[in-house]
This record gives sequence, C-alpha cells and structure tokens, in this order.
Amino acid sequence: MPRTLPLCTDSSAHAQLRTFSECLLMACQRAHLDIDDRLGVPGRTLTSSRMLQGRRLGVFPLATPGRAIAPLPAVTARLSVRRWILPGMASFKDQDLTDAEFRECDLTRARLIGVVMQDAVIDGLVTNLVVNGVEVTSYVEAELDRRHPVRLLLRSADPADLRQAVQQLRAGWAMTIERLRAMPSGLEHQRVGGEWSAVETQRHLVFVHDSWFRRCCLGSTEPFTAIGLASEFVPDQEEQGLDRAAAPSLDEVLAARDVQGAELERWLSTVTAGQLSAPAPVPAGQGWPPYAKGKSVLECVHVVLDEEWAHHGFCVRDLDLLGS
Repeated sequence: MPRTLPLCTDSSAHAQLRTFSECLLMACQRAHLDIDDRLGVPGRTLTSSRMLQGRRLGVFPLATPGRAIAPLPAVTARLSVRRWILPGMASFKDQDLTDAEFRECDLTRARLIGVVMQDAVIDGLVTNLVVNGVEVTSYVEAELDRRHPVRLLLRSADPADLRQAVQQLRAGWAMTIERLRAMPSGLEHQRVGGEWSAVETQRHLVFVHDSWFRRCCLGSTEPFTAIGLASEFVPDQEEQGLDRAAAPSLDEVLAARDVQGAELERWLSTVTAGQLSAPAPVPAGQGWPPYAKGKSVLECVHVVLDEEWAHHGFCVRDLDLLGS
C-alpha cells in the first residue's frame, strides 16, 4: 500500500475528539482496506483504544535485572484541523530498546537504520516493509496463503467460494471450541496479555456479524444482539442494542454464533455475483460502521470473513499460551 494514511481529516476545528485507533481505522477504511475495528490480520494491538487528549505517548521498555533504563522521549498528542499530529516526533539514537513494546502506534514511514533487531515480533497492519533493501510483505502474504489456503477463498468474489470459506471457518472454530472445552474450567474467560478472552472474542464476532452483515449487507435496522462486544471506540453502543454489562456464558454466545453462521451460509447459497457487486444497502442515520457507506456488498462480506479468520488465529494463539 504505497498510500499515506491521513488519520482524521475534519472540516471543523471543533470536531469531536477521536481515539487514535478510531482515526487510524477510519483512514484505513477510506483507503479501501477490508478491515474492521481490530484492523484485520495478523495482530490486534489496536483494540484497546485510549483517548489521547491530555495523554502522552511514549515507549516504555521493560526493566532488565541489574540494568537501569533511562526514560525515553515522549510527546503529547494534539488535535489538528487536518489530522492527528505528534509534534516533535521522537528520534531515538544510541538507545537500548530491548524488550520495548509499541501498542496503538502508527509507525508509518518509520526508519530503523543501523539497528540490532533479534527475536522481534511484529503484529499489525504491515505493508511495504523493506528489510535490508528487500520488500518482504509479499513473501509474508504468500506464506500465510500457503499455511492457510482458506485465505484465497476469503478474497474471492464467487458466492460458492465464499460459502466454502464460511464452512471451513466454522469447522475450524468448532475444533477450537472443542479444544477449549477440554481445558480447565474458567480459561474461556481468561485474558492473555490484555487481549480479549475466548468468550469475548466470540462476542466480538457476534457484533461483527450484526454490524457488517445484517446491517450492511441485508440493510437491517434491528438492534444489535445485546451480548455482542464492540471495541471501546464504537459510539452509542447502548442505543444500538449492546449491553456493556453483559456477562454471558460460552454456551450462550455460541448459541448466537450458530444462528448467525447458519444465516450467512443460507444467504451465500442464494446471493448472486451481481448482488455482491452492488452498493451495500447501509441504512440511513447513525449506526456502526459509519464508513461502510459507499462500499459494495462484497466488501462488507469480506470484512466479516476476514474478521472470522483473524480472530480465530488470535484465539488459537492465546489458547497455546494458556496451555503451555
């Protein structure tokens, strides 16, 4: 993606403040990336959005026994009429950033020159990444396709391919849920590294189905399923039917998920390629997602399927950690 991503353009200097995650998400959506409120694959480090007004952004390396860590530069975020800006962007020179963690950070056009990077992990929306003169993103994407052939079906415009993708995704989830049930009771509600638990992940997918499929593909104006879980930056959640205080069991969430999965499969068995290419019938008025207007039905379906695949990977990753 050679495009730059202006974070939050607004014509009014008195525009409502948005979280960094929301601005970045909406910018990505304007760039026609089929991603939802966790920015798709492969990571979900943008889920815990934080209001930036009056807050500071910085890098906080983990302490190493026997070694003092000097405080690193930090800058204050301000609202610009044109975009979010970080005045005085920090430059790190001769710094030890061993074990540093960057969360909710836009590293677009970041330059790492003469660095030592070993055992590093990058999870997030990564495009046009050049390592020692070689653009590596295409290799990563090809390897992901090799490991997960369902990704090829997820990108298809053929209703039959999309239905097959849904069936494979549901089968994968069924195996993961069976594995989860065999683990000690209570782990389904346990978070790993501050990420959503298995139950919360399932609840989020309930919300994704209601918002991106029922509302955007079917034109539904019905309230969202109460036990669905949206990211913090989604506004007016109660008005859209969500219950922030909900604490459903795994079985309750799975029952809703089964109904939704069967609904999507039935719809894909009758929808035509022409109907998929048509503009999404997003209802007028407020409602999530506000940036779906102008997208095609197919683009909205792709968001649903991408979310299903990505969050399944997150859940499997966390279950591996819980079981180790």
